[in-house]
Amino acid sequence: MLPVAHKHPPQHVQVLIAGGGPVGLAAAVELGRRGVDCLVVEPRATVSRARPRCKTLNVRTMEHLRRWGLAERLRSRAPLPTSWSQDVVFCTSLTGRELSRFTGVLGLAPEGDRFPEIGQQAPQYVLEEVLREAVEELAPGRLVLGSKLVDVAEDDDLVTVTVEDVHGGRSLVTADYVIGCDGPRSVVRDRIGSRYLGGEALRPNFGMVFKSPDLWKHVAHGPAVQYWVVSPAAPALVGPLNRTDTWWAIAFGVDRTSGEREARHIIDAVAGRPVRAEVLSTDPWTARMQIVDRMRHGRIFLAGDAAHLNPPFGGHGLNTGIGDAVDLGWKLAAVLAGWGGADILDSYESERRPVQERVIREATANMRVLSTELLAADLDADDDAGARARRAAGARIQETKTAEFHSLDLVLGLRIATSPIAPAEPRGRPSATWAGARLPHVFLEDGRSLYDLLGDHLTLLTLGHGTPEAAIVDAARLRGVPLTVVRLPEPPADYAELLGARLALVRPDQVVGWLGDQVPEDALGLVDTLSGHARRGGAALQSP
Repeated sequence: MLPVAHKHPPQHVQVLIAGGGPVGLAAAVELGRRGVDCLVVEPRATVSRARPRCKTLNVRTMEHLRRWGLAERLRSRAPLPTSWSQDVVFCTSLTGRELSRFTGVLGLAPEGDRFPEIGQQAPQYVLEEVLREAVEELAPGRLVLGSKLVDVAEDDDLVTVTVEDVHGGRSLVTADYVIGCDGPRSVVRDRIGSRYLGGEALRPNFGMVFKSPDLWKHVAHGPAVQYWVVSPAAPALVGPLNRTDTWWAIAFGVDRTSGEREARHIIDAVAGRPVRAEVLSTDPWTARMQIVDRMRHGRIFLAGDAAHLNPPFGGHGLNTGIGDAVDLGWKLAAVLAGWGGADILDSYESERRPVQERVIREATANMRVLSTELLAADLDADDDAGARARRAAGARIQETKTAEFHSLDLVLGLRIATSPIAPAEPRGRPSATWAGARLPHVFLEDGRSLYDLLGDHLTLLTLGHGTPEAAIVDAARLRGVPLTVVRLPEPPADYAELLGARLALVRPDQVVGWLGDQVPEDALGLVDTLSGHARRGGAALQSP
């Protein structure tokens, strides 16, 4: 059952989130699971199914959904199960010649112990519906639908937000913190004086969703999550939204006017033959490569599209925004609970900006070769010239597009290099390469994921028998930092060697905060750094 709108916002909340898209809702789930009283203000009364721009939930996002207890709910709602297809096909049309194929794409295939959750293809509206339900199920979480943030003002102690409902009525809400997840036209970004830096592509694109009951009968290439159509009649990208009759398409280099006029022609050209079809919605857009000059002003933060924009190729945009929500969510919750210090909030931009900048670079690189750049003569010809043209096109596709569809090193391999909550690395330790990176995953002998054992706050992971841990446990208790201890006396084969240390302090986002074989002499200083209190200096650690 989908949530209904609350008629009136409360007078005060701990965190107000402007925008109830996937990023804002993800932030509310991350906060609500930690008992934070938060409010999501969203203009749309219902989730829109008209323009499902984002369709790729990568491995990392699915790991977060698993941590929230929502992964299976999401998969059960997804119209395309991962078992149905894990392929991307390049072809001259859906009924024409196949030029090349990628299999096991976008993290949709398991890779042993590397991750506990494979990726999932799902329209954005499915994710939003699941997250709306989750926010309503969390006691501290509230949605005010059909309303929007129209102004925000800040002082040292509070943020005052003006909320306007659908009838034009206004009310004031105070909050300890505000997160602007209100997209490219962000009111929050405007009010704090932040601005996008970067540029945009010169070529327009025309997106649409259409229904064609008979199209699957004519597809010559079998199931795929994407079909890249390399045809002068309509260079395009197309894919199914379900296994029956609904499709999405992007026509490259087509502006709004031409797209509206030629939509039916584009569908026929993509199909490679005339087909019955009904255009359900259109969405003209131009790729933007932009990031804000600052993501924070005092108690106000920006996340998702309000903070950064990238071309959609590779499916990184929504997933990067979910990463923003997770990072900021647990840090705000730590501060509000009293165990997180000032450094922990300062770390948000220093940790997320390099990730966002790399995603923009990678997505921009993916955009350099689209169907328009692959056009060549004779691709549909039946003679030797056609065979040569298709071989050449296939070789170029494999050379230029592999990184787009096999990007797990980007998705899972990002490492926090600089952060105010990162302890100084010991010199010459190979294991230090995992500090600031996602904890290596492993399945235990009983089939459980190691990630399922991690706590909601800091986790101390100990490997092997007799591993010293008492000083860290005592330091966390003295500082009031919640700590879960996970002991693996006999870790899975080779895992201790992979991690390169017997002790690891893991953050709530499954990122390794510290590694070592022995507890450092200044255990208090270590805990202070990870909890954002490094500036206060360590006091003597008293034994209980």
